[in-house]
Amino acid sequence: MEENSSSKDRDWQGVALVLTGAILFSAKAVVVKLTYKYPLGALTSLFFRMVFAFPFLVWIAYREEKKPDAKRIQGNDWIHIILMGIVGYYLASLFDFIGLQYISAGLERIILFIYPTLVVVLSFFVYGHRIQKKEWISLLLTYTGVGIAYSQDLQFGKAKDVSLGAFFILLSALTYSIYLMGSGKIIPRIGAERFTAYALAISSLVVFFHFALVGSYAELYQPKEFYALALLLGTLNTVVPAVFVSLGIKRVGSKTAAIIGSVGPMSTLFLAYWFLGESITFLHIIGTLFVLSGVFLISQKKISNADR
Repeated sequence: MEENSSSKDRDWQGVALVLTGAILFSAKAVVVKLTYKYPLGALTSLFFRMVFAFPFLVWIAYREEKKPDAKRIQGNDWIHIILMGIVGYYLASLFDFIGLQYISAGLERIILFIYPTLVVVLSFFVYGHRIQKKEWISLLLTYTGVGIAYSQDLQFGKAKDVSLGAFFILLSALTYSIYLMGSGKIIPRIGAERFTAYALAISSLVVFFHFALVGSYAELYQPKEFYALALLLGTLNTVVPAVFVSLGIKRVGSKTAAIIGSVGPMSTLFLAYWFLGESITFLHIIGTLFVLSGVFLISQKKISNADR
């Protein structure tokens, strides 16, 4: 009886952790949009995010490195981690922050959420993996949903800006998909938390270098309210959800975590409505549901295999 009770408590804790992490992750776009109310560009906003996240990432990497079962990272692994950090976190984040200057937070989250379908498409072109009937249906649902949401945003903004923003967010989703494909073999060897901490820390260093080269130093001086937002962005919207989701997956498994995590796009719509005044139409919700259905369908086989 006590074992069952303990197991249920562990499951509920896992659900709460993944749900909280998913909502905090999805709120990132809203907080980024709030930083754009101050006189600064995408690179500066990203720079501040990584400034506040970096100390925590170093601490997590150090903690993981000190674990007794931590395997030594080989030279080739370091090259892999550096490349994936640049592609999956630096480029993906930079494209994301640029895109958010032009489109709504709601549309950003919907487009980003299609990354599992991009993995399928990339696998077809890169590895020649055949696209199954179920996956074709998923692709149709997903991109129909994106088209519906995109058409709605066109009604509330300039077509050129919305298209440009959507293009950059698509690039962000694409680079993150490449990261997922490239990190699949190394994560089992060194551990997910360890790999993520190192990759994010490396991407932070690249962001710092990028800002040092071409950043606007005048934009570093902002009202104190901005620094509070930047702290929120670097901690509650970056480090905390990464830790929560990782801990939650250990308790409930990746399949359950993926289902819970699908709350992200919908929560972004409502958070953007409350904090940014972005419109939510019936077609926005329909488009989001299409995307969720398509991504959920395409993820089932992969998730089931991972849980085994």
